[in-house]
Amino acid sequence: MSRIGKLPITIPSAVNISIKDHVVTVNGPKGELTRAFSPEMIIEMENGTLSIRRPSDSPSHKALHGLTRSLLANMVEGVTNGFSKKLTIIGVGYRAELSGKSLTLRLGYSHPITVEPPEGITFSVDKNGTEIVVSGSDKEVVGQVAANIRGLRPPEPYKGKGVRYENENVRQKAGKSGKK
Repeated sequence: MSRIGKLPITIPSAVNISIKDHVVTVNGPKGELTRAFSPEMIIEMENGTLSIRRPSDSPSHKALHGLTRSLLANMVEGVTNGFSKKLTIIGVGYRAELSGKSLTLRLGYSHPITVEPPEGITFSVDKNGTEIVVSGSDKEVVGQVAANIRGLRPPEPYKGKGVRYENENVRQKAGKSGKK
């Protein structure tokens, strides 16, 4: 039995779940998420808990078992509490600011970069313009938007300037040594 897949998912009272033809819709205070799952997995809801079973012990079913459970748990967590990723901007003149719902970044290029949030994603920036918080109910989308923002100016290894995740450790290289 999969160690992750066999764990039941407890459903909070504020969350409604509907299962129809292996399409699961989770509705809660932070929004609504819908996802289609493999028809091979058996998803059951009973007494306020979700449980996932697999038909056999084949390697593909074992992999799908844990994946299905993790995706469902993330959906329930997302509509109850939400997810967020924090990014830090390091560099002289590197700033972020909100203009409406969109994020405007100044990252050392000759022009500012505007990032429009996808549906269900919100940005927030601190007063210094050096910390960005990407938040939403879908864990995948939050992570992808944060990765796209980081990809606009990844941290460089000599001075460490760029956009990085909150606790990311960037390895610093030694620069050129002086003339002898």
